[in-house]
Amino acid sequence: MNDKPHLDEEALAELRDVMEDEFDILIQTYISDSRERIQALHQALSDNDPDAFAKTAHSFKGSSINIGAARLGELCLVIEKAGRDGALADARQRMTDLEAEFAIVRRLMEESLLA
Repeated sequence: MNDKPHLDEEALAELRDVMEDEFDILIQTYISDSRERIQALHQALSDNDPDAFAKTAHSFKGSSINIGAARLGELCLVIEKAGRDGALADARQRMTDLEAEFAIVRRLMEESLLA
């Protein structure tokens, strides 16, 4: 899993070219949505709701991969599977990794906005 970059610079550059003036909004929206998804994942764990957990992880995975956060996308896939399998204890343990990776991705994205 660790062979993937935190952020795929080429994918981000392509997005910047395609989105032009909307790029900053896209990045800010992704960061904001991701924070909400992480809160929703925690809520699903508190509610002991593996279905809601897996669905949230699935949507987080898609948005992360689309924006070039491949490693974060892979972590989302791992926790999505744990949710689908009803293994919320495993999922709970993985949340620390997921949040740490998101913190790195967010920092890199915010730096790219300043570039």
